Amino acid sequence: MMGVKTLLLALLLAALEGAGSMPGSLTDVIRTDVSLRGVVLAAAGRFNDQSNDAFLFKPSAILRAQRQVVKGLRYVVDLEISRTLCRKRNHNKDLSRCDLQPEGSLKQTFECHTEVWVALEE
Repeated sequence: MMGVKTLLLALLLAALEGAGSMPGSLTDVIRTDVSLRGVVLAAAGRFNDQSNDAFLFKPSAILRAQRQVVKGLRYVVDLEISRTLCRKRNHNKDLSRCDLQPEGSLKQTFECHTEVWVALEE
């Protein structure tokens, strides 16, 4: 009888390990995830909207990214955003067309922590 209990316990532990994380817990997101890219661009857009800087900033590195499924998706992201060559007054919101500032006095990078909630469509 003890052998059966041990076998069941071993199978349960193996199943839990293979299942990954618990429902509702934070899980790592790969940096190439399409949804993550949208979240990071939205965070940079919000930073630009609230910044008084003359130049736009765009994501330059994703340091850590996690996602949690809870009545939608909650992204927790640590990233770097860097000043670009694009000026805000030109109203260029397409950050993919903005190169980063070269080395020099105008180059600036911030480490940011952001949490973004995304509602799931029903």
